[in-house]
Amino acid sequence: MAEGSHALPPGARRFEPRQTGAVDSARDDAVLGIDIGGSGIKAAPVDVATGRLLAERRRIETPQPATPPAVTEVVAALVDAFAWTGPVGATFPAVIRAGRVETAANVDEAWIGTAITELFGAAIGRPVTVVNDADAAGVAEMRFGAGLGRPGVVIMVTLGTGIGSALFVDGRLVPNTELGHLELDGHDAEQRASAAVREAKGLSWEKWGRRVSRYLKHLERLFWPDLLIVGGGVSKRFDRFAPYLDTRTEVVPAKAGNDAGIAGAALVAADASWRVSSGAAPPP
Repeated sequence: MAEGSHALPPGARRFEPRQTGAVDSARDDAVLGIDIGGSGIKAAPVDVATGRLLAERRRIETPQPATPPAVTEVVAALVDAFAWTGPVGATFPAVIRAGRVETAANVDEAWIGTAITELFGAAIGRPVTVVNDADAAGVAEMRFGAGLGRPGVVIMVTLGTGIGSALFVDGRLVPNTELGHLELDGHDAEQRASAAVREAKGLSWEKWGRRVSRYLKHLERLFWPDLLIVGGGVSKRFDRFAPYLDTRTEVVPAKAGNDAGIAGAALVAADASWRVSSGAAPPP
């Protein structure tokens, strides 16, 4: 770790320190997971054998604008906060290929082309594994949540500011699917069926649920999934819109909760094979 305390960039607010037990970052089963979102950046050490957070998660508001230098300072500050010297995994809301950011649908365009793993690694003085945020949530869900042990084609969609997706085939992750950008009713799907759209337009649960249903049925026609998992904060209110989901495929709410991104980032960092395998039953 680089010595000294990292200052936060303008627009970011440091979390309030809380008393938590120290976690030995040299533990073989412990990885620091960092979940980078549009409003907040959260971190906690994770027991990768159980998915359990080993200390209370800490959060710093995402700086605005969320440029590469500004976000990197927050990542470094969170690593410092846990005095962490072990492995680190992070999520990022974009396509990540070979450690580089390829898209910027919901992040600052300055990220496009950025070698994000090198940037974070240089800031904290050790390698960092970075994975697409929806893929990370899906990994956690397949290992510890609704997708546990489910073979066949499983698709998780995260309904939030946009729509993220994670696609698994017999437990193997197909990374960076970006299925929230499929066309729906002549628009980007996330412009019609994200949770943010429901709130912005004041849609009833029924009207919004029927939009979500059309989106899920579109995924059915393209992928013929065996299971659909709905994640994101709105999954806590699944019962409010579930009656309006008219799909052939079983649809279930995510179970991993708000810590899915943190846990998934840690899992991928602990085992690079998670990029292609979730530990579910392999194909025959």
